[in-house]
This record gives sequence, structure tokens and C-alpha cells, in this order.
Amino acid sequence: MALLDARGFSADDFARSHPGGSLGKRLLTHVADVMRSGADVPSVSDSATFKQALLEVSRGRMGMTAVVDAEQRVRGIFTDGDLRRSLEKGLNFDQTRVSEVMTAGPRSIRPEALAVEAVQLMERYKVNQLLVVDERGRLVGALNMHDLFRAKVI
Repeated sequence: MALLDARGFSADDFARSHPGGSLGKRLLTHVADVMRSGADVPSVSDSATFKQALLEVSRGRMGMTAVVDAEQRVRGIFTDGDLRRSLEKGLNFDQTRVSEVMTAGPRSIRPEALAVEAVQLMERYKVNQLLVVDERGRLVGALNMHDLFRAKVI
């Protein structure tokens, strides 16, 4: 180890030499490598009904749907937890807008971030999903814990 330190051989160098190992996966896997994108990302318009959002949550199989405006900028997230809280209030599925029951300002991450950073965010804020946004706040993807397990980041 002392020789490696003396030569300036870092953890990043090791990861590049062994990309299939656990350290390599942690230091070289980016959010863009493991996120869901395109039609695989559940999303609804901010004018959608509660019922439309619920159907999209079921279709997307991620336990959530992103709520976006006309320019695809993220306005919120509607999760299984939001559904349970809404059911307790007895809201009407057809008349209530998703914007009334969503969580505004959801946690998000950029696609170029390391996947291990996504894990840290999820642990810190006790969430199971993250929306992936570009520099303008537009939805480009989503990921959940299962995506990170599958990629062997955790």
C-alpha cells in the first residue's frame, strides 16, 4: 500500500483498472447508466387528474409518477405515500387534480452524477425514487432503489 501511495495510485486508478469490481462500479457508474428514460419514466401533466396520475403510477411500476409542465419541467412527484394520504382525506379521483395532492419540489439528481450519490441522497432523505433532471429542470429520467440494486451499485 505504501508503494501505491508513493506512486500516486488512487482509488480512481484502481477503479479504472477493475471496472467490474465493487469499487469500480461505485466510482465509474453514473446516474445516466442506470436510470430509466423515455417511455419507461412515468409522468403526467400538472393538469392531470388524481385518477390519471394513479393509472400512470401503476403503468410505470416505480411507485411514483413525475408531474411536469408543458415544457417537461418537473413540478412535483406523486408517490404511493401521496396516494395513501389522499385516500385518508376521501378525495374524489375524477375531480381532484394531481397538483393538489403531489409533493412539490421533489428530490432530483443530474444524469452525470455518480450513481453512488443517488444512493446517498435516497438514504439521507429516506426516499425510494429520484427524478433525473437536466440543467433546466426538465425531466430526463428516473431511478429507484431496484435500479441501483440491479446495477450492483448497492
